[in-house]
Amino acid sequence: MDTATHFAMGFGLAGLAHLDPVVASSPGLLEAVMLGTVIGSQAPDLDGVVRLRGSAAYIRNHRGVSHSVPALFLWTGAIFALIQLFLPQSDWLHLLGWIFLAVCLHVFVDLFNSYGTKGMYPFRDKWIAFNVIFIFDPLIFAMHLVGFMLWAIGLDPGKVFLAIYLLIACYYVWRWQVQKQTTELVRQHIGRPGRYTIIPTLSWNQWTFVVRTEHHWYVGEVNAGEVMVLDTFSVKPENEIIAAARESFSVKSFLAFTHHVHVETKERPFGYEVKWIDLRYRSRFQGKSHYMFVAVVYLDYDLNIRDSFVGWIHRGEEQLSKKLDPNKT
Repeated sequence: MDTATHFAMGFGLAGLAHLDPVVASSPGLLEAVMLGTVIGSQAPDLDGVVRLRGSAAYIRNHRGVSHSVPALFLWTGAIFALIQLFLPQSDWLHLLGWIFLAVCLHVFVDLFNSYGTKGMYPFRDKWIAFNVIFIFDPLIFAMHLVGFMLWAIGLDPGKVFLAIYLLIACYYVWRWQVQKQTTELVRQHIGRPGRYTIIPTLSWNQWTFVVRTEHHWYVGEVNAGEVMVLDTFSVKPENEIIAAARESFSVKSFLAFTHHVHVETKERPFGYEVKWIDLRYRSRFQGKSHYMFVAVVYLDYDLNIRDSFVGWIHRGEEQLSKKLDPNKT
C-alpha cells in the first residue's frame, strides 16, 4: 500500500488496541502502543534509503528482505527497544504484541498489490503479488478517516476499528473473487493456455492484464466486463546480443523483480540498444502506447556494455534518451 494508508493503519491499530483491557486501562501504555503501531506500520519501508545507491539497487531491494519473515521480528525488536528506552513499560508483552501486529499488517497488505514483496523469504526467494488491491485504495483509506472521525466524537475506538477491519477483510475477499472472475473472462477471450496475470486499477470496474502464451504476450484491459487486447508481442528468442546485455547490474535487478517482460533489440549508430519492458505498466503518451518501467542497455558492436538504465519513464523515448549516454565507458 501507499505510505498514507500504512500511516492510517498505524493509528487504526492504536484504536483497535483499546480492546486490550491492559492497554486501555494504562494511559502510559496506550501512548507507547500508539507510538509502536504507527512506527511499526511504516518501518518495513525504511528500506527506501537504499535509493541512495541508485535506482537499480532500489528496485532490487525495496520490499525485499525488509519485508521478509526474519524482518518481522527484527523490526519489532528494534521498535520495542527504542520505545522502552524512552517510555519504559512494565506490561511490555502487550506493547511487543501490538508492535508485531503493526509490522505484520504492513507486510501482509503489501502482498495484495501488483508490486508485491518477498514476504516468504527465506523460505521462498520470489516476489509474491496477489494483484487484488490497487496500491492506493480510496475505500480503505476513507474507512480509516471515518473511523478517526467517530473516535474524535467519542465513540469507542476499539469497537469502531474492529468493525472497520472486519469490513475491510470482507472487501479483500470480494476483490479476490472479482479478480478470479475477471481472470476467467480474459482466459475465455484469449482462448489459449498460458500464464494469466490480472492487475487492479484505481477503478473497481477496470482491470489490466498481461498474458504469456507459448508464442505471444497479450496486454489489455477489462472495462465493466468487456475484454480488450491492446498490444500483442511475439516472444523473442535469446541471442548473443540479449545475453551480453543481461550482464548489466541494471538488467539483473530488473529481471529479479519482474517476470512480465518483453525484450526488444535495435541497431544503433554506436552498436545496439536492448530494452526490457515490464508489460504490467502500460500507459499512453502523445497518443502512443508506452510502457513506463524499463531496463535499457547500450552495447557497442563488440557487445561491450556502454551504459545502462533501469527505472520509470513517464514521457516516452525522449525522456529515456536523456538518461543514457552511448559514449559512456
